[in-house]
Amino acid sequence: MPALDKSLVANLPMFAGMPADDLDEIVREAQSIRYPKGSPVFQQDEEAHSFFVLLHGHLRVMKVTPDGQQVVVRFVTPGDIFGIAMAMNRQTYPASALAIVDSIALVWPSAVWPRLVARHPALAVNTIQTIGSRLQDAHTRVVEISTEQVEKRVAHALLRLARQAGRKSADGVQIDFPISRQDVAEMTGTTLHTVSRILSAWEDRGLVESGRQRITICDPHKLFMLADSPAT
Repeated sequence: MPALDKSLVANLPMFAGMPADDLDEIVREAQSIRYPKGSPVFQQDEEAHSFFVLLHGHLRVMKVTPDGQQVVVRFVTPGDIFGIAMAMNRQTYPASALAIVDSIALVWPSAVWPRLVARHPALAVNTIQTIGSRLQDAHTRVVEISTEQVEKRVAHALLRLARQAGRKSADGVQIDFPISRQDVAEMTGTTLHTVSRILSAWEDRGLVESGRQRITICDPHKLFMLADSPAT
């Protein structure tokens, strides 16, 4: 297998501040794996055999509750580290990850994690910062679901996705991966019917355009104002 060009990953958050020799050593431990659209990267409660950095594509991370309800936890975009159960002292994956487009990831065996973080403290620091950021995002979503009306929750969710993976287009800012209304419903703790009603109303107002697996925010400023408007 040819050696990975470390220039492809040197600027990723996981490797920030890392000397070139350290980066070489870490990347040598990994292999590059392609995940075709629709294929699972790992399953909830499966043994955490590996951890990953996404190089290309997008993944959906989902969790099934004990009563069988599916929740979209987040979306993984290029540059993200994921599947880091070892860093959370877990032996199994807490959720499932599915490729929603053809994707490529760097994959390391979980067994090398303790040695890598011991030899390369920057890797541990960068990973802790990533976990902290995701925890903060999770807390924000919990507060929104507990205190905000559904319309504001959906607006916040779309704005977060646009910041994470927005691509400017002629019509506004397109969320640059396939996303369904059901995904939005699962992210915001509501129903498909409610999300469809909200998006249809926003389309009539020129705030968004939504088609099959695509959402474009046509007027980000107005959507932001709606999301942060005082409760009435």
